[in-house]
Amino acid sequence: MNDFNTLRVLVTGGAGFIGSHLCEALLTQGAKVAVLDNFDPFYPRASKEQNLAFCRSLPGFSLVEGDLRDADLVGRLFGEFRPQAVVHLAARAGVRPSLDDPALYADVNVRGTTVLLEAAHLTGVKNFVFASSSSVYGNRNTVPFRESDNTDFAVSPYGATKKAGEVLCHSYHQVYGISTACLRFFTVYGPRQRPDLAIRKFVRLALAGESIPVFGDGTTRRDYTHVRDILTGILGAIRWGQSPEPRYGIFNLGSSHPIELRELISLIGDCIGHPVETKSLPFQPGDVVQTFADSSLAEQELGFKHDVNFRDGLKDFVAWMKQQTEG
Repeated sequence: MNDFNTLRVLVTGGAGFIGSHLCEALLTQGAKVAVLDNFDPFYPRASKEQNLAFCRSLPGFSLVEGDLRDADLVGRLFGEFRPQAVVHLAARAGVRPSLDDPALYADVNVRGTTVLLEAAHLTGVKNFVFASSSSVYGNRNTVPFRESDNTDFAVSPYGATKKAGEVLCHSYHQVYGISTACLRFFTVYGPRQRPDLAIRKFVRLALAGESIPVFGDGTTRRDYTHVRDILTGILGAIRWGQSPEPRYGIFNLGSSHPIELRELISLIGDCIGHPVETKSLPFQPGDVVQTFADSSLAEQELGFKHDVNFRDGLKDFVAWMKQQTEG
């Protein structure tokens, strides 16, 4: 049985990195997908248009360009498309940029999420998936990170807005019976990764023969998770939300295998065939020392799998980057 055949799914931020992969997965399994995306200039529109090229060739796909905070637009979209599930990926992203414009991050990530939840409530949508982040954990010495850990101490406005989103989702679940899965993504990488994220930035610099910036002493660790693995969690969350009884859950989606920054740089050198130069810079405000997911709950409840070995995933990503450069 195909859980997604003819299912109507609204994906916010569907022209982005994770969203475009999700849309392809849903469409190829027979779902009808509507994307809401404002093509924010955080990175070039051309990249997002390219992300959606395959989706546009498939039946059942539609795109609405607009702002998540536009309640009238969102209300019309819900009324016309009549989604049965919502996957809310749209957000102002990035820890460091959130320090420069915290008010914008709060407006988009908190008010925008509220607009979407209210539209879901008013139109009777009972299946809501919210993209949260490992940033909600802040700086923690105890690992691995578990969903039951205290997340009251985010160290960036971005992390704080994601925690606020989780709390908003819980209120709409509690009051209106909307089944909601909050997915805490741990440093997602793979083809189409955003240009501002570390792996893509580092590989681009290495391929160009330029130095890679190392903030701090190089011992920070990140739980890099391949986008193919992330999809198993998102698709599992949509299935989980189809339960006749209202549910609320928070789930870590991570590889549970942190990679030290120095090791990442060394592995990039291995993939491109020669060592890369580095330059030392001060540790950045808002950054955390480590992320490390305990993903056992997502494995049990959502069928989440983290099967892509980091070395293999990085090798494939470098090959994709070379293709982009040559193209």
